[in-house]
Amino acid sequence: MSEIDFSQQPVNTLTKGLGPLSAGARKSDIRGQGWNILREDVSLPVAVLLEERVEHNLSWMREFIQRYQLKLAPHGKTTMSPELYQMQLEFGAWGITLATAPQVNAAFAHGVRKVIMANQLVGKGNMAMIAGLMREDPAFDFTCIVDSADNADALGHYFASQQLTLRVMFEYGIAGGRTGIRTDEQEADVLAAVKRWPQSLALVGVELYEGVSNDEAVIRGFLRHVMTRTQVLAQAGEFAEPQVILTGAGSAWFDVVAEELTREDTHLDAEKRYTLDIILRSGCYVTHDVGAYQAALERMQTSNPVAREMNSSLQPALQVWAAVQSLPEPGRAIIAFGKRDAGYDAGYPKAAGHFRPRSATQAGYTTVVPAPEDWKVFAMMDQHAFMSIPENADLKVGDMLVFDISHPCLTFDKWRQLLLVNEQWDVTGAVTTWF
Repeated sequence: MSEIDFSQQPVNTLTKGLGPLSAGARKSDIRGQGWNILREDVSLPVAVLLEERVEHNLSWMREFIQRYQLKLAPHGKTTMSPELYQMQLEFGAWGITLATAPQVNAAFAHGVRKVIMANQLVGKGNMAMIAGLMREDPAFDFTCIVDSADNADALGHYFASQQLTLRVMFEYGIAGGRTGIRTDEQEADVLAAVKRWPQSLALVGVELYEGVSNDEAVIRGFLRHVMTRTQVLAQAGEFAEPQVILTGAGSAWFDVVAEELTREDTHLDAEKRYTLDIILRSGCYVTHDVGAYQAALERMQTSNPVAREMNSSLQPALQVWAAVQSLPEPGRAIIAFGKRDAGYDAGYPKAAGHFRPRSATQAGYTTVVPAPEDWKVFAMMDQHAFMSIPENADLKVGDMLVFDISHPCLTFDKWRQLLLVNEQWDVTGAVTTWF
């Protein structure tokens, strides 16, 4: 990734989650404001990244990858944040994974030059966008996936017309799941289509996504099947480059993918003409969560020897602060944030901390206290969250609550800027998103 000085980028001062800033402010101006969340210097709700935890998670994944001697191309759709991409690359990531041509375009504009597009490139408009990037920088390392002869022929025809060669990977899928080749007949059809376009398509590897299943036995069987197909293709001399890419892993099963693809009986020599480049694509590790990925981590730390030996774990680093807006009846609090501010598809936000600012009462708190377990969000509307509380709960209108998030992807895409904070809740900077 080309180093970019993000500090000079303009701030969108008309969006949420900021304190007072003059029009034309730059990102570097945010750090200089001296804002603190607990002093109410920032408009609520606000999404924050705990910088110490983010750095811990980056270090944790770097060590995990190094122990398995793999590469990492974290899925950038999780955050769509160039500042976080740069941090991930600085902490050892090989490249960035993305899902759509516009996402690739946004990453390219911010200096990313190694991209796996873990999706099919379909439609002339999307193909034209990628072709334009390839022309702009001939060193742009881009690879996408195919699982049908129709798509391979469309890609071959378009990139031949542009006098460009597109690097592609076969995608394999699980029956009943999402995309991907299911049968030997489909594989043969796609391979034949790729071979029809030797001037414009180059088969360079194999891709899979295991996260459509929650059954570990099914996932392990699928991984072994894909490894076998990769070996068969290599032995037949079907790959265009000696370094064959094999890439998989979402954020829930990346330990199992690492285990299976590095088994001692797994190798790819094809008479020593090919070597294997195994690239994991987990993206949510950078912020982790308190829901689905926390459950996955607990499983991992029980069953994965490398995770156990590391003697540490990922930490939830993305939170949303919001204010108590109304206490309309006993046992119910209305919190001033909603579906426009936090994801709820994998579980409602979980109250993690409680703070009473002096604006709410002269007897304000001096620190954040843990929120009781029985304060639970049970419904959300656009700008409101419904929280059940005991009838005698110590909660007042104007109190501040900080929430942990489950499934960070759908919280990131609700914010154009997220603030970085330290352990004292001082605002130390910001990252942008490009959804």
